[in-house]
Amino acid sequence: MHEITKKGKLILADGSVYEGDFYGKRNAVGEVVFTTGGMCGYQEMLTDPTYCGQIMVLTYPIVGNAGVNNMFNQSRKAYCQGLVIGELCDYPSNWRSERSLEDFLDEQDIPTLAGIDTRSITRKIRDNGVMKGVIVPAEASEAEIAELLAAPEVHDQVAQVTTKETYTVGEGKLHVAVLDLGLKKKVTSFLMGMDCHLTVFPASTTAEEILRHNPNGIVITNGPGNPEDVPAAVETVKALLGKKPMLGICLGHLVMALANGAAATKMKFGHHGNQPVKGLETGRVYISAQNHGYVVDAASLEGKDITVTHVALNDGTVEGLKYEGKNALSVQFLPDGEHTYLLKSFVDMMEGR
Repeated sequence: MHEITKKGKLILADGSVYEGDFYGKRNAVGEVVFTTGGMCGYQEMLTDPTYCGQIMVLTYPIVGNAGVNNMFNQSRKAYCQGLVIGELCDYPSNWRSERSLEDFLDEQDIPTLAGIDTRSITRKIRDNGVMKGVIVPAEASEAEIAELLAAPEVHDQVAQVTTKETYTVGEGKLHVAVLDLGLKKKVTSFLMGMDCHLTVFPASTTAEEILRHNPNGIVITNGPGNPEDVPAAVETVKALLGKKPMLGICLGHLVMALANGAAATKMKFGHHGNQPVKGLETGRVYISAQNHGYVVDAASLEGKDITVTHVALNDGTVEGLKYEGKNALSVQFLPDGEHTYLLKSFVDMMEGR
């Protein structure tokens, strides 16, 4: 364990200050979101590209107990701006642990503030909505903090996380084109496990280039930020709709909705972590993994050939859509665990069922 040499603080845009132990070599500035997770899963969240530019507040009281193993990384690096936790575990205990979370955070250059009442921050965000915040050492000046809080809003998160070059993985019989808006490794693994091989394209790829590869189906992936910040991807999806079976995930779900003439709105505090979702076609309730601050505007679906398939139980927001006559569906959450039936539905569409 590294010796703690200084104190730090989280300052929210409303002036709230939270003081704790500071780990890191730089300041952090970004949208502060709370995540309702458990005692594990922190490594997957830290390396999830959809957290790009955000400061994550974890509600679970102690973090790092299972250590870190590179096999659980969801992308090539951690993209979040900073981390705020109650307690950082000094000595992880897990048979797969290769190193401590503190070592990982140091390697990934993620400023971290520990010793914080994270549930107090959670209550504030729930009451007042998400807001910008900064993590700085205790000695940071008021002028420095004010400058960080006044920094322009970032709109290029997808450009930061998408692949720079087209690549192919897997050896399955079905060929899936993947438009990478912030691809998680889990999505790749699930599809390869369903007898698919994938060609992964940068977010700026045109519909013509994707169709030139003649895939059996197309996946529009998860990713960070506002779907209106990626108009080129919206136009690409608009040109692809109806040409091949299509599945949208998380940001891909929002991009597909915009491509079909619907609208997205910013949520008060979003969905981050484990969230209950109801499948309207089955009546079943599922626990889903989510991270999004925007949602499809239900009113904008009126008069369109789009059916709502899933809703969030906590707030009734749209969580899944089916695009009638276009062989396309999308969900606002990661289709893992008990949600793999959605991936099977996509495979069925590719095989003509």
